[in-house]
Amino acid sequence: MSGALLSLRGVETRIGRYHILHGVEFDVAEGGLTMLLGRNGAGKTTTLRTIMGLWRAAAGEIRFDGRDITHLATPDIARLGIAYVPESMAIFADLTVQENLILAARSGPPDKQRLDWIFARFEALKRFWNLPAGLLSGGQKQMLAVARAIIEPRRLLLVDEPTKGLAPAIIANMIDAFRELKGGEASLLVVEQNFAFARQLGDSVAVMDDGKVAHRGDMTAFAADSALQQHLLGLGMDTHQ
Repeated sequence: MSGALLSLRGVETRIGRYHILHGVEFDVAEGGLTMLLGRNGAGKTTTLRTIMGLWRAAAGEIRFDGRDITHLATPDIARLGIAYVPESMAIFADLTVQENLILAARSGPPDKQRLDWIFARFEALKRFWNLPAGLLSGGQKQMLAVARAIIEPRRLLLVDEPTKGLAPAIIANMIDAFRELKGGEASLLVVEQNFAFARQLGDSVAVMDDGKVAHRGDMTAFAADSALQQHLLGLGMDTHQ
């Protein structure tokens, strides 16, 4: 891994009368995978949405590859090579799997080699290629949401709860896919509740609590410190697989 591709410094986010983020600070290293952990309601999803410009930072700075993107519009942020996979998946239910992926490939029809790479990890997408996405199972929709984000090379992926609703075999495929992405073309910031998944893939970790980052550091060290996990998360990684 090299230097920071994404940096947040003093980021504050307010939604209506609610003050959600309180000076959030952490980095995502280029070529690495940062896990964003925390209890429910800690501000993890708000952080992803603020990076993507879906909610505006009230204060602070967000920099991507050295460029201030704090006040850019969401389409402009996406054009820089940042993709966002929300927990809600945001697929087009009335369109087929094929049509969903074609729409996500902004530069033209999906590359065959890229499709073959995706099919090798998410075989169901090939099997249900011509099926309306709304008829897929919850786990298959999650596969499609991730596939839409990586149908073209991206520099940074923001992924919210990627393993939610997935069977263990598909989670293993997801681990393989994310490992290859971070080892090659992309850096990743992933919100996850599956700590076995987080421990296997994370290079670094930022743990949020009440809208702040309570801990930043190396994932290996964090995974070995059950007392710190208990303090920050209310449970240890070994007790939540």
